Amino acid sequence: MSNNNAPQQLPEKYLELSDGRTLAYADTGDPSSSCLVIFFHGVFGVGSAPQLQPFLMDKNVHYVAPTLAGWGTSSPRKKDVPYHVNLASDITQLINHLHPHDLNLKIYIAGGSYGTVPAQMLYGAPFDVFPYGRDMVACLLMAPFSPFKLHKEYAKGLDTQSYISVGPPSQSIPFKIIPRMTAAFMKSKMTSVDKCEIFIRQTLFDPMGPEEKAKFREYREENNKKEGEVERSFAENVYRSVQETWDGFFEVSDTIHCDWGFSPASLDDQHNQRPILIVSSAEDTLAPNAMAKWLAANYKNAHLRSINGGHLAALFHLNDLWKQLFEL
Repeated sequence: MSNNNAPQQLPEKYLELSDGRTLAYADTGDPSSSCLVIFFHGVFGVGSAPQLQPFLMDKNVHYVAPTLAGWGTSSPRKKDVPYHVNLASDITQLINHLHPHDLNLKIYIAGGSYGTVPAQMLYGAPFDVFPYGRDMVACLLMAPFSPFKLHKEYAKGLDTQSYISVGPPSQSIPFKIIPRMTAAFMKSKMTSVDKCEIFIRQTLFDPMGPEEKAKFREYREENNKKEGEVERSFAENVYRSVQETWDGFFEVSDTIHCDWGFSPASLDDQHNQRPILIVSSAEDTLAPNAMAKWLAANYKNAHLRSINGGHLAALFHLNDLWKQLFEL
């Protein structure tokens, strides 16, 4: 008899890194393609490679989703290396591993929610830190976060829970007390996939308005998803994300607040020639519109698109967003 609480294991792969750590990732599409899409997950996520959107299938891409350090089965990072430097090293090694002799690489970097932080770190990384930045064609940010160190009014519009967990209190109260208290509270909600599904529905799906629910139904039909299937796959990823360690969770606030290694407004022409598509949602209180507008004002080659709905709204427009990104 199958255990209803055990997550369905997605095909996950592992890369042994030069410092002895392990990087988990999932991929799909054509591994021999020179068109590489790298997607970064959000909080309580892992790298997963679901069915590709029709546009990406037509483009014959190789889609790769790494699991960020300290989440899922990716080793925590060594804290003596800044986050953005560690990230650039991990992803450089991953690309070397997957496309060792490809001189024609065209790389598209993307992220959703917290995953927009590593996506931006790679977009803005100096080329000596992230050599593959020269092969980057464009970047997609959905429900993005701005660099809090530079965006002084970032906290405006955050809901109460986000204000406490990643806003000023998360930095002013010492000893990581807030993330530790949050983790202690969350652990009881994440002891099984079933419990994770209840949490996911309450947090992301139940608050949707009528228009967004209609878009969600459309999305399910277009992608041949049964009712409940999307929520279940989210829940499985949540369950897997903290099974090994909570290390990644404990450093979320520090990572958004830290030095990302560059300033969007000061990037050179070589960096700025790559378009960056910023997608925000009108009713998003986890990553409010003000952050997307700040990013659009500070990146020289930014294209801002606003859609109706909450934190997940971009997911239901994904095929169209990939199309727009590639056309930029």
